[in-house]
Amino acid sequence: MSGLHISNLSHDFDDVSVVRGVSVFVAPGEVVCLLGPSGCGKTTLLRVAAGLERLQRGQVHIGEAVVADAATGHDLPPEKRGIGLMFQDYALFPHLNVRENIQFGIGADSKERRTWIDHALDLMDLKKHTDSFPHTLSGGQQQRVALLRALAPKPRVLFLDEPFSGLDITRRAQVRQQTLNILKETGVATLMVTHDPEEAMFMADRILVMNHGRVVQDGTPVETYFEPADPFVAGFFGPINRLSGVVADGHVATPLGTFAAPEFDTGARVDVLVRPEGLRLAEAGQKPNQNPGDAPCRPASPVSLTAPQFDVISARPLGGASLVIFRLPTSDGGSMPIEARVPGVFLPEPSARVTVTVNANEAHLFKAD
Repeated sequence: MSGLHISNLSHDFDDVSVVRGVSVFVAPGEVVCLLGPSGCGKTTLLRVAAGLERLQRGQVHIGEAVVADAATGHDLPPEKRGIGLMFQDYALFPHLNVRENIQFGIGADSKERRTWIDHALDLMDLKKHTDSFPHTLSGGQQQRVALLRALAPKPRVLFLDEPFSGLDITRRAQVRQQTLNILKETGVATLMVTHDPEEAMFMADRILVMNHGRVVQDGTPVETYFEPADPFVAGFFGPINRLSGVVADGHVATPLGTFAAPEFDTGARVDVLVRPEGLRLAEAGQKPNQNPGDAPCRPASPVSLTAPQFDVISARPLGGASLVIFRLPTSDGGSMPIEARVPGVFLPEPSARVTVTVNANEAHLFKAD
């Protein structure tokens, strides 16, 4: 055995079940993200696995060693588990400079470790700050120092809890890339907690989506995004347009088009969840654009001058994309707003008419509750 093995872990606070029978495996060199909303149990799971909370039920292996076993009462303290820890509060020692902070905890100084620190400082763009003290560093620089301090003792497992949450959006992107580079270079098994789906998609080899103390989906970023296990997972990755219909002859008809539904019985009521970026819009009379990587679009009807048209409610620029909201007629004679995220600048005036197609990869069907 190698890496981190968490087996059937459960944990309660004041008779409230916070983690419920969760099992996790993280291989050496793998980054696994626990993703979910606040209160879903992801930080508690990480803290128990790291030894910061006493194990109540289950078992934790690191490498071949059992570091915690609720059945026997065995529970090693964090400092004896061979792990690295990094949290939102970087907790750097203010009286130590950058190199001294990183060296802390290594034990005996050695040429090998000094060489590694020099290389790591260079990799993380910190070499010129070797002798600087924490209060003189930016948030991003402090984050990188804290990461190197956690990695310097060569831990078998690294635990990260929302490590980038305190950084602005521009700095966050740079630091995430640098962090991922050094994690892959060191080959440490990494378990990371985040509530940011984009961060999980970027960092993770696998994502474990948690809800109400359980793992509801375990998969690669592509699998989790394009093959969500349930409506919660689909909606957690961003806004969702929710349509509904009744299955007939293996299909369900909606105002945005007819969708294949071979896995549902005739007469079943189905929710069709469509991501805003899964809609392709064009001004009336023009063919909707298709993004590179799209699966073939399902048109609301054949794209032509007579294709169904919808009235625009509003359009706003979002930098690299445009958010367009249009009015979709409903069966009761009313209407509902539908959001579309269109690449580039696409800003039709309110009340303008647009044609719409749906990308097959970003429409998901689930049995209606």
